[in-house]
Amino acid sequence: MNIEQFGYRQELKRGVGLADLVFYGLIFMVPIAPFAIFGQVYKHSGGMPVLAYLVGMIALLFTAVSYAQMVKAFPLSGSVYNYAGRGIAAPVGFMTGWAILLDYLLVPSLLYLIASIAMNSAVPDVPVWAWLILFVVVNTVINLRGIRMTVRLTKVLITAELVVLGLFLLVGVTALLQGRGHGFSLSPLFNADTFSWPVIFGAVSVAVLSFLGFDGISMLVEESTGGSAQVGKAMRLALLLAGALFIVQVWVAALLVPDSQGLLETGSSTAFYDAAAVAGGDWLSHTTSVATAISWGLADTLVAQVAVSRLLYAMARDRQLPSFLARISVRRAVPANATLLVAALSLGLGLWMSTRADGPDLLSSLINMGALVAFIVLHVSVIVHYVARGKSRDLWTHLFVPLIGMAILIFVVVNANILAQTLGLVWLGVGALVLGGLYVAGRGPSVQGLGPAADQGAVKERL
Repeated sequence: MNIEQFGYRQELKRGVGLADLVFYGLIFMVPIAPFAIFGQVYKHSGGMPVLAYLVGMIALLFTAVSYAQMVKAFPLSGSVYNYAGRGIAAPVGFMTGWAILLDYLLVPSLLYLIASIAMNSAVPDVPVWAWLILFVVVNTVINLRGIRMTVRLTKVLITAELVVLGLFLLVGVTALLQGRGHGFSLSPLFNADTFSWPVIFGAVSVAVLSFLGFDGISMLVEESTGGSAQVGKAMRLALLLAGALFIVQVWVAALLVPDSQGLLETGSSTAFYDAAAVAGGDWLSHTTSVATAISWGLADTLVAQVAVSRLLYAMARDRQLPSFLARISVRRAVPANATLLVAALSLGLGLWMSTRADGPDLLSSLINMGALVAFIVLHVSVIVHYVARGKSRDLWTHLFVPLIGMAILIFVVVNANILAQTLGLVWLGVGALVLGGLYVAGRGPSVQGLGPAADQGAVKERL
Protein backbone atom coordinates (compact mmCIF):
# COMPACT_ATOMS: atom_id res chain seq x y z
CA MET A 1 0.00 0.00 0.00
CA ASN A 2 1.11 3.60 -0.55
CA ILE A 3 -0.01 6.90 0.90
CA GLU A 4 -1.71 8.01 -2.33
CA GLN A 5 -4.47 5.47 -1.54
CA PHE A 6 -5.25 7.53 1.55
CA GLY A 7 -5.50 10.82 -0.32
CA TYR A 8 -1.98 12.12 0.38
CA ARG A 9 1.01 12.90 -1.84
CA GLN A 10 4.43 11.31 -1.26
CA GLU A 11 6.33 14.40 -0.08
CA LEU A 12 8.90 12.86 2.28
CA LYS A 13 11.94 11.21 0.68
CA ARG A 14 12.18 7.39 0.85
CA GLY A 15 15.77 6.51 1.72
CA VAL A 16 15.72 4.78 5.12
CA GLY A 17 16.53 1.04 5.20
CA LEU A 18 16.02 -1.66 7.86
CA ALA A 19 19.40 -1.13 9.53
CA ASP A 20 18.79 2.62 9.52
CA LEU A 21 15.43 2.12 11.25
CA VAL A 22 16.90 -0.18 13.89
CA PHE A 23 19.74 2.27 14.56
CA TYR A 24 17.19 5.09 14.72
CA GLY A 25 15.10 3.19 17.30
CA LEU A 26 18.15 2.25 19.35
CA ILE A 27 19.51 5.77 19.39
CA PHE A 28 16.07 7.12 20.35
CA MET A 29 15.88 4.67 23.25
CA VAL A 30 19.62 5.22 24.00
CA PRO A 31 21.53 1.97 24.69
CA ILE A 32 22.92 3.54 27.88
CA ALA A 33 19.60 5.14 28.97
CA PRO A 34 19.59 3.30 32.34
CA PHE A 35 22.77 5.19 33.31
CA ALA A 36 20.65 8.27 34.07
CA ILE A 37 17.66 6.68 35.86
CA PHE A 38 19.20 3.55 37.39
CA GLY A 39 18.91 4.89 40.95
CA GLN A 40 15.19 5.61 40.63
CA VAL A 41 14.43 2.23 39.04
CA TYR A 42 16.47 0.46 41.75
CA LYS A 43 14.56 2.29 44.48
CA HIS A 44 11.06 1.79 43.04
CA SER A 45 11.70 -1.90 42.23
CA GLY A 46 12.88 -2.80 45.71
CA GLY A 47 16.36 -3.59 44.41
CA MET A 48 15.12 -5.60 41.40
CA PRO A 49 15.88 -3.33 38.41
CA VAL A 50 16.49 -6.33 36.15
CA LEU A 51 12.94 -7.59 36.69
CA ALA A 52 11.53 -4.10 36.09
CA TYR A 53 13.31 -3.83 32.74
CA LEU A 54 12.40 -7.40 31.77
CA VAL A 55 8.69 -6.82 32.45
CA GLY A 56 8.88 -3.49 30.61
CA MET A 57 10.43 -5.11 27.55
CA ILE A 58 7.82 -7.88 27.46
CA ALA A 59 4.97 -5.37 27.79
CA LEU A 60 6.28 -3.25 24.94
CA LEU A 61 6.93 -6.26 22.71
CA PHE A 62 3.17 -6.82 22.76
CA THR A 63 2.77 -3.14 21.92
CA ALA A 64 5.28 -3.50 19.06
CA VAL A 65 3.17 -6.31 17.56
CA SER A 66 0.12 -4.03 17.63
CA TYR A 67 2.14 -1.23 16.07
CA ALA A 68 3.21 -3.59 13.26
CA GLN A 69 -0.40 -4.51 12.53
CA MET A 70 -1.59 -0.90 12.40
CA VAL A 71 1.34 0.37 10.36
CA LYS A 72 0.54 -2.41 7.87
CA ALA A 73 -3.05 -1.21 7.64
CA PHE A 74 -2.16 2.50 7.54
CA PRO A 75 1.43 3.13 6.35
CA LEU A 76 1.33 6.83 7.23
CA SER A 77 3.40 9.21 9.33
CA GLY A 78 1.66 10.20 12.54
CA SER A 79 1.87 6.88 14.38
CA VAL A 80 -0.97 6.30 16.88
CA TYR A 81 -2.70 9.50 15.78
CA ASN A 82 -3.45 7.89 12.41
CA TYR A 83 -3.93 4.35 13.74
CA ALA A 84 -6.56 5.29 16.33
CA GLY A 85 -8.24 7.81 14.04
CA ARG A 86 -8.62 5.37 11.16
CA GLY A 87 -8.90 2.20 13.23
CA ILE A 88 -11.55 3.50 15.67
CA ALA A 89 -12.81 7.01 14.90
CA ALA A 90 -11.36 10.38 13.94
CA PRO A 91 -12.01 12.07 17.34
CA VAL A 92 -10.30 9.15 19.12
CA GLY A 93 -7.36 9.62 16.79
CA PHE A 94 -7.10 13.27 17.73
CA MET A 95 -7.18 12.50 21.48
CA THR A 96 -4.63 9.72 21.08
CA GLY A 97 -2.39 11.98 19.02
CA TRP A 98 -2.81 14.60 21.73
CA ALA A 99 -1.77 12.08 24.40
CA ILE A 100 1.36 10.94 22.55
CA LEU A 101 2.07 14.59 21.69
CA LEU A 102 2.64 15.14 25.40
CA ASP A 103 5.38 12.50 25.22
CA TYR A 104 6.94 13.71 21.98
CA LEU A 105 6.83 17.43 22.76
CA LEU A 106 8.37 17.06 26.21
CA VAL A 107 10.94 14.33 25.52
CA PRO A 108 13.40 16.68 23.76
CA SER A 109 13.11 19.21 26.60
CA LEU A 110 13.81 16.54 29.22
CA LEU A 111 16.77 15.14 27.30
CA TYR A 112 18.29 18.57 26.70
CA LEU A 113 17.83 19.46 30.37
CA ILE A 114 19.40 16.28 31.77
CA ALA A 115 22.31 16.49 29.33
CA SER A 116 22.92 20.16 30.13
CA ILE A 117 22.89 19.52 33.87
CA ALA A 118 25.36 16.67 33.42
CA MET A 119 27.68 18.78 31.27
CA ASN A 120 27.46 21.63 33.76
CA SER A 121 28.60 19.27 36.53
CA ALA A 122 31.56 18.24 34.36
CA VAL A 123 32.35 21.82 33.21
CA PRO A 124 30.94 24.14 35.93
CA ASP A 125 32.19 27.30 34.22
CA VAL A 126 29.62 26.82 31.44
CA PRO A 127 26.06 27.34 32.80
CA VAL A 128 23.20 24.93 32.19
CA TRP A 129 21.37 27.38 29.92
CA ALA A 130 24.40 27.73 27.64
CA TRP A 131 24.73 23.96 27.18
CA LEU A 132 21.00 23.73 26.49
CA ILE A 133 21.12 26.37 23.77
CA LEU A 134 24.15 24.71 22.18
CA PHE A 135 22.48 21.28 22.06
CA VAL A 136 19.25 22.68 20.56
CA VAL A 137 21.02 24.70 17.85
CA VAL A 138 23.33 21.83 16.78
CA ASN A 139 20.52 19.28 16.55
CA THR A 140 18.17 21.60 14.69
CA VAL A 141 20.79 22.42 12.05
CA ILE A 142 21.50 18.71 11.53
CA ASN A 143 17.81 17.78 11.22
CA LEU A 144 17.12 20.59 8.76
CA ARG A 145 19.77 19.14 6.45
CA GLY A 146 17.64 16.03 5.85
CA ILE A 147 16.88 12.56 7.20
CA ARG A 148 19.95 10.93 5.62
CA MET A 149 22.25 13.31 7.47
CA THR A 150 20.46 12.47 10.72
CA VAL A 151 20.70 8.72 10.11
CA ARG A 152 24.44 8.88 9.32
CA LEU A 153 25.24 10.85 12.45
CA THR A 154 23.13 8.61 14.69
CA LYS A 155 25.17 5.60 13.55
CA VAL A 156 28.36 7.29 14.69
CA LEU A 157 26.85 8.29 18.04
CA ILE A 158 25.35 4.89 18.79
CA THR A 159 28.70 3.23 18.04
CA ALA A 160 30.35 5.50 20.62
CA GLU A 161 27.64 4.67 23.19
CA LEU A 162 28.12 0.93 22.65
CA VAL A 163 31.87 1.33 23.12
CA VAL A 164 31.32 3.04 26.49
CA LEU A 165 28.76 0.40 27.50
CA GLY A 166 31.14 -2.41 26.50
CA LEU A 167 33.90 -0.77 28.53
CA PHE A 168 31.68 -0.56 31.62
CA LEU A 169 30.58 -4.19 31.30
CA LEU A 170 34.14 -5.42 30.80
CA VAL A 171 35.51 -3.51 33.79
CA GLY A 172 32.42 -4.24 35.89
CA VAL A 173 32.43 -8.00 35.35
CA THR A 174 36.19 -8.09 35.96
CA ALA A 175 35.69 -6.23 39.25
CA LEU A 176 33.02 -8.71 40.34
CA LEU A 177 35.33 -11.62 39.53
CA GLN A 178 38.00 -9.96 41.66
CA GLY A 179 35.66 -9.80 44.64
CA ARG A 180 34.55 -6.20 44.49
CA GLY A 181 30.87 -5.33 44.87
CA HIS A 182 28.37 -7.88 46.19
CA GLY A 183 29.37 -10.84 44.02
CA PHE A 184 27.19 -12.58 41.44
CA SER A 185 23.59 -13.20 42.53
CA LEU A 186 20.01 -13.29 41.23
CA SER A 187 18.78 -10.63 43.65
CA PRO A 188 18.60 -7.87 40.98
CA LEU A 189 16.18 -10.17 39.14
CA PHE A 190 14.19 -11.46 42.11
CA ASN A 191 14.28 -10.73 45.83
CA ALA A 192 11.57 -12.46 47.85
CA ASP A 193 11.95 -9.96 50.70
CA THR A 194 10.88 -6.97 48.60
CA PHE A 195 8.91 -8.51 45.74
CA SER A 196 5.30 -7.63 44.95
CA TRP A 197 3.65 -7.00 41.60
CA PRO A 198 2.53 -3.46 42.50
CA VAL A 199 6.14 -2.65 43.40
CA ILE A 200 7.46 -4.04 40.10
CA PHE A 201 4.84 -2.36 37.93
CA GLY A 202 5.42 0.91 39.77
CA ALA A 203 9.09 0.56 38.82
CA VAL A 204 8.15 -0.30 35.23
CA SER A 205 6.34 3.05 35.01
CA VAL A 206 9.76 4.64 35.61
CA ALA A 207 11.87 2.19 33.60
CA VAL A 208 9.61 2.55 30.55
CA LEU A 209 11.25 5.95 29.97
CA SER A 210 14.29 4.04 28.68
CA PHE A 211 12.17 2.23 26.08
CA LEU A 212 10.27 5.24 24.78
CA GLY A 213 11.42 5.86 21.26
CA PHE A 214 10.93 2.43 19.70
CA ASP A 215 7.50 3.70 18.64
CA GLY A 216 9.17 6.63 16.89
CA ILE A 217 10.29 4.19 14.18
CA SER A 218 6.70 4.13 12.90
CA MET A 219 6.97 7.88 12.23
CA LEU A 220 9.40 7.08 9.39
CA VAL A 221 7.13 4.70 7.46
CA GLU A 222 6.70 7.26 4.66
CA GLU A 223 10.51 7.48 4.43
CA SER A 224 11.19 3.72 4.71
CA THR A 225 12.43 1.91 1.61
CA GLY A 226 10.63 -1.27 2.66
CA GLY A 227 7.37 0.26 3.84
CA SER A 228 5.26 -1.04 6.71
CA ALA A 229 6.70 -4.57 6.87
CA GLN A 230 10.19 -3.17 7.30
CA VAL A 231 9.03 -0.76 10.00
CA GLY A 232 7.29 -3.52 12.01
CA LYS A 233 10.38 -5.73 11.90
CA ALA A 234 12.64 -2.83 12.89
CA MET A 235 10.51 -2.03 15.94
CA ARG A 236 10.73 -5.60 17.27
CA LEU A 237 14.46 -5.85 16.62
CA ALA A 238 15.20 -2.50 18.26
CA LEU A 239 13.14 -3.41 21.35
CA LEU A 240 14.83 -6.79 21.78
CA LEU A 241 18.32 -5.37 21.34
CA ALA A 242 17.71 -2.45 23.68
CA GLY A 243 16.01 -4.66 26.29
CA ALA A 244 18.95 -7.06 26.33
CA LEU A 245 21.43 -4.20 26.75
CA PHE A 246 19.36 -2.59 29.51
CA ILE A 247 19.06 -5.84 31.46
CA VAL A 248 22.76 -6.67 31.32
CA GLN A 249 23.97 -3.22 32.37
CA VAL A 250 21.56 -2.76 35.30
CA TRP A 251 22.34 -6.28 36.53
CA VAL A 252 26.07 -5.53 36.69
CA ALA A 253 25.46 -2.08 38.19
CA ALA A 254 23.10 -3.49 40.87
CA LEU A 255 25.85 -5.88 41.99
CA LEU A 256 28.35 -3.03 42.28
CA VAL A 257 26.40 -0.30 44.11
CA PRO A 258 28.39 0.71 47.22
CA ASP A 259 25.36 1.19 49.50
CA SER A 260 22.40 -0.88 48.34
CA GLN A 261 20.28 -0.12 51.42
CA GLY A 262 20.89 3.59 51.12
CA LEU A 263 20.02 3.47 47.42
CA LEU A 264 16.68 1.84 48.25
CA GLU A 265 15.89 4.88 50.36
CA THR A 266 17.27 7.71 48.22
CA GLY A 267 17.21 6.53 44.58
CA SER A 268 20.30 8.66 43.95
CA SER A 269 20.66 10.09 40.42
CA THR A 270 24.39 9.30 40.55
CA ALA A 271 23.89 5.64 41.51
CA PHE A 272 25.16 4.24 38.20
CA TYR A 273 28.25 6.42 38.24
CA ASP A 274 28.91 5.39 41.86
CA ALA A 275 28.75 1.74 40.76
CA ALA A 276 31.16 2.53 37.91
CA ALA A 277 33.56 4.09 40.43
CA VAL A 278 33.50 0.88 42.48
CA ALA A 279 34.37 -1.11 39.37
CA GLY A 280 37.05 1.07 37.79
CA GLY A 281 37.60 4.23 39.80
CA ASP A 282 36.88 7.88 39.05
CA TRP A 283 37.91 7.64 35.38
CA LEU A 284 35.12 5.15 34.64
CA SER A 285 32.62 7.19 36.65
CA HIS A 286 33.45 10.33 34.65
CA THR A 287 33.42 8.41 31.36
CA THR A 288 29.92 7.04 31.95
CA SER A 289 28.55 10.41 33.12
CA VAL A 290 29.93 12.34 30.13
CA ALA A 291 28.67 9.60 27.77
CA THR A 292 25.21 10.00 29.28
CA ALA A 293 25.30 13.75 28.71
CA ILE A 294 26.36 13.47 25.07
CA SER A 295 23.97 10.62 24.24
CA TRP A 296 20.96 12.38 25.78
CA GLY A 297 21.91 15.87 24.59
CA LEU A 298 22.86 15.03 21.01
CA ALA A 299 21.98 11.50 19.92
CA ASP A 300 18.61 11.00 21.59
CA THR A 301 17.35 14.53 21.15
CA LEU A 302 18.35 14.41 17.48
CA VAL A 303 15.94 11.58 16.72
CA ALA A 304 13.32 12.83 19.19
CA GLN A 305 13.12 16.05 17.21
CA VAL A 306 12.61 14.00 14.04
CA ALA A 307 9.75 12.01 15.57
CA VAL A 308 7.78 14.91 16.99
CA SER A 309 8.17 16.99 13.82
CA ARG A 310 6.61 14.11 11.82
CA LEU A 311 3.69 13.90 14.26
CA LEU A 312 3.07 17.64 14.01
CA TYR A 313 3.32 17.37 10.21
CA ALA A 314 0.77 14.53 10.09
CA MET A 315 -1.74 16.32 12.33
CA ALA A 316 -1.28 19.61 10.49
CA ARG A 317 -1.91 18.17 7.02
CA ASP A 318 -5.20 16.83 8.44
CA ARG A 319 -6.02 20.39 9.59
CA GLN A 320 -5.91 19.45 13.28
CA LEU A 321 -2.97 21.81 13.86
CA PRO A 322 -1.97 25.06 12.08
CA SER A 323 -1.30 24.46 8.36
CA PHE A 324 2.20 26.00 8.38
CA LEU A 325 3.39 22.88 10.22
CA ALA A 326 2.53 20.76 7.19
CA ARG A 327 4.90 22.60 4.87
CA ILE A 328 7.82 20.58 3.52
CA SER A 329 11.24 21.99 2.62
CA VAL A 330 11.47 21.46 -1.14
CA ARG A 331 15.26 21.21 -1.06
CA ARG A 332 15.64 18.85 1.90
CA ALA A 333 12.24 17.06 1.90
CA VAL A 334 11.79 17.54 5.65
CA PRO A 335 9.01 19.30 7.63
CA ALA A 336 11.15 22.36 8.33
CA ASN A 337 8.52 24.49 10.10
CA ALA A 338 7.58 21.66 12.44
CA THR A 339 11.27 21.04 13.18
CA LEU A 340 11.85 24.71 14.03
CA LEU A 341 8.76 24.80 16.27
CA VAL A 342 9.98 21.75 18.19
CA ALA A 343 13.35 23.44 18.65
CA ALA A 344 11.73 26.61 19.98
CA LEU A 345 9.46 24.70 22.39
CA SER A 346 12.33 22.53 23.60
CA LEU A 347 14.49 25.58 24.23
CA GLY A 348 11.82 27.57 26.04
CA LEU A 349 10.55 24.70 28.17
CA GLY A 350 14.07 23.45 28.89
CA LEU A 351 15.23 26.88 30.07
CA TRP A 352 12.15 27.22 32.29
CA MET A 353 12.54 23.76 33.82
CA SER A 354 16.24 24.40 34.44
CA THR A 355 15.16 26.98 37.04
CA ARG A 356 13.10 24.39 38.95
CA ALA A 357 14.60 21.84 41.32
CA ASP A 358 11.89 19.33 40.35
CA GLY A 359 12.17 20.04 36.60
CA PRO A 360 13.45 16.61 35.45
CA ASP A 361 11.02 14.68 37.70
CA LEU A 362 8.05 16.77 36.54
CA LEU A 363 8.88 16.28 32.86
CA SER A 364 9.46 12.53 33.32
CA SER A 365 6.05 12.07 34.97
CA LEU A 366 4.26 13.80 32.10
CA ILE A 367 6.16 11.99 29.36
CA ASN A 368 5.58 8.46 30.60
CA MET A 369 1.86 8.92 31.19
CA GLY A 370 1.18 10.36 27.74
CA ALA A 371 2.94 7.47 26.03
CA LEU A 372 1.29 4.75 28.12
CA VAL A 373 -2.21 6.09 27.48
CA ALA A 374 -1.51 6.25 23.74
CA PHE A 375 -0.17 2.67 23.73
CA ILE A 376 -3.34 1.41 25.44
CA VAL A 377 -5.51 3.05 22.77
CA LEU A 378 -3.26 1.54 20.10
CA HIS A 379 -4.18 -1.97 21.31
CA VAL A 380 -7.87 -1.05 21.23
CA SER A 381 -7.38 0.16 17.64
CA VAL A 382 -6.10 -3.26 16.56
CA ILE A 383 -9.12 -5.03 18.04
CA VAL A 384 -11.65 -2.60 16.55
CA HIS A 385 -10.03 -2.37 13.12
CA TYR A 386 -9.22 -6.03 12.53
CA VAL A 387 -11.71 -8.00 14.64
CA ALA A 388 -14.80 -5.80 14.96
CA ARG A 389 -14.66 -4.36 11.43
CA GLY A 390 -12.47 -6.71 9.43
CA LYS A 391 -13.75 -9.96 11.02
CA SER A 392 -10.19 -11.26 11.23
CA ARG A 393 -9.71 -14.94 12.02
CA ASP A 394 -6.19 -14.36 13.34
CA LEU A 395 -7.42 -13.99 16.92
CA TRP A 396 -3.98 -14.41 18.50
CA THR A 397 -2.49 -11.41 16.69
CA HIS A 398 -5.59 -9.24 16.48
CA LEU A 399 -7.33 -9.99 19.79
CA PHE A 400 -5.28 -11.81 22.42
CA VAL A 401 -1.96 -9.99 21.89
CA PRO A 402 -3.63 -6.55 22.15
CA LEU A 403 -5.63 -7.64 25.22
CA ILE A 404 -2.51 -8.92 27.01
CA GLY A 405 -0.50 -5.83 26.11
CA MET A 406 -3.34 -3.55 27.17
CA ALA A 407 -3.79 -5.33 30.52
CA ILE A 408 -0.09 -4.99 31.37
CA LEU A 409 -0.02 -1.30 30.47
CA ILE A 410 -3.19 -0.53 32.45
CA PHE A 411 -1.62 -2.16 35.51
CA VAL A 412 1.49 -0.01 34.99
CA VAL A 413 -0.64 3.16 34.77
CA VAL A 414 -2.62 2.24 37.90
CA ASN A 415 0.60 1.74 39.85
CA ALA A 416 2.30 4.91 38.56
CA ASN A 417 2.78 7.81 40.98
CA ILE A 418 -0.16 10.10 41.69
CA LEU A 419 1.51 13.16 40.16
CA ALA A 420 1.91 11.38 36.82
CA GLN A 421 -1.72 10.27 36.84
CA THR A 422 -3.01 13.73 37.75
CA LEU A 423 -0.95 15.60 35.15
CA GLY A 424 -1.91 13.05 32.50
CA LEU A 425 -5.62 13.62 33.18
CA VAL A 426 -5.15 17.38 33.06
CA TRP A 427 -3.44 17.13 29.67
CA LEU A 428 -6.25 14.94 28.30
CA GLY A 429 -8.78 17.43 29.64
CA VAL A 430 -7.05 20.24 27.74
CA GLY A 431 -7.11 18.04 24.63
CA ALA A 432 -10.85 17.53 25.00
CA LEU A 433 -11.32 21.31 25.12
CA VAL A 434 -9.20 21.75 21.99
CA LEU A 435 -11.22 19.04 20.25
CA GLY A 436 -14.45 20.80 21.16
CA GLY A 437 -13.02 24.04 19.81
CA LEU A 438 -12.18 22.36 16.49
CA TYR A 439 -15.77 21.17 16.10
CA VAL A 440 -17.13 24.62 16.93
CA ALA A 441 -14.80 26.09 14.29
CA GLY A 442 -16.00 23.55 11.73
CA ARG A 443 -12.65 21.75 11.65
CA GLY A 444 -13.57 18.59 13.56
CA PRO A 445 -11.33 15.55 12.93
CA SER A 446 -12.11 13.51 9.83
CA VAL A 447 -10.43 10.60 8.10
CA GLN A 448 -8.99 11.67 4.76
CA GLY A 449 -8.79 9.21 1.89
CA LEU A 450 -10.61 5.92 2.36
CA GLY A 451 -14.17 6.23 3.59
CA PRO A 452 -15.62 3.85 6.20
CA ALA A 453 -17.13 1.39 3.74
CA ALA A 454 -14.09 1.30 1.49
CA ASP A 455 -11.85 1.07 4.55
CA GLN A 456 -13.63 -2.01 5.87
CA GLY A 457 -13.45 -3.64 2.45
CA ALA A 458 -9.74 -2.94 2.28
CA VAL A 459 -9.27 -4.53 5.70
CA LYS A 460 -10.99 -7.73 4.59
CA GLU A 461 -8.99 -7.78 1.37
CA ARG A 462 -5.71 -7.49 3.26
CA LEU A 463 -6.74 -10.20 5.70
